[in-house]
Amino acid sequence: MPEHGGPAPTDSATRIIALINQKGGVGKTTTTVNLAAALAAAGQRTLIVDLDPQAHATLSLGIDPASSPRSVYDLLLDWDDEPAAAIIKARPNLSVVASETDLAAAESELAALPDRHQRLSRALQQLAPSFKYILIDCPPSLGMLTINALAAAGEVIIPMQAHFLALQGVSKLLETVKLVRAKLNPGLGVAGVVLCMHDSTATHTQEVVADLNAFFEAARTQDVPWRSARVFQPPIRRNIKLAECPSFGQTIFDYADTAPGAADYRALAESVIASGPPPRKPAPPRKKKTPAATEQAPPTPAAPEPAVVVKPASAAEVAR
Repeated sequence: MPEHGGPAPTDSATRIIALINQKGGVGKTTTTVNLAAALAAAGQRTLIVDLDPQAHATLSLGIDPASSPRSVYDLLLDWDDEPAAAIIKARPNLSVVASETDLAAAESELAALPDRHQRLSRALQQLAPSFKYILIDCPPSLGMLTINALAAAGEVIIPMQAHFLALQGVSKLLETVKLVRAKLNPGLGVAGVVLCMHDSTATHTQEVVADLNAFFEAARTQDVPWRSARVFQPPIRRNIKLAECPSFGQTIFDYADTAPGAADYRALAESVIASGPPPRKPAPPRKKKTPAATEQAPPTPAAPEPAVVVKPASAAEVAR
């Protein structure tokens, strides 16, 4: 049975990873849950933050969203300085902050708040010392919830299928990450892409993977958040067991520990652990002020939090 309450703190630095793709059905939640389970099995204290109103990550761990006394909605909107009360222990070394259907209303409710982009970041700063990894399962959109995830994270992993249209969507997503790094989170970087439901024998798949590798290689000398990104190995092979296990409220390791999907996610966890976080963007040097200039300078009014406006393919504003 899931247990409520936070784990004991640890001393190691925490990696906060947002798993994001604005397209649904690409393996994002499957990757969040099973990568987290593999990290936990490797001895890493891991937290899943289910930021999707569909609550699929919560359900995939066998937790009824309605049974949780607190959820990610509370972290965002009903702030009382006790975020650890929302933590549910789901497996050894694996905890979750559950989602709920009310989270769908958070987009409009957050829009009126002055610190609307930093609500999740503020909560995770308190939870981070208890975990080595925090994985955020983002909704399939580029709205206010996703902006909160990007503002809180240190790195981004993009689960995707190796299809041409998916490749086009990734370019829009990377531009969003670039905007968030410029306006809200200068430490944000793209760790890489996880290929899901992968068929390595298809010619089209091979072409898309080659394009991805060439794109990331060309970015090595550019000042962009994806300059150190990679295509993570191994890709996650198409495996019916991965599709079946959420209906039983189980990870792939609970449901079919010897299946190819389990082997792939174990190896992916090893790859993520070995990769380390992307290098942080160095802060620009601060200019020294002379004493005279300091004395004569008028007080600077507090600047309002910068707004992030994302224009995806629909050209609609999703965060103001």
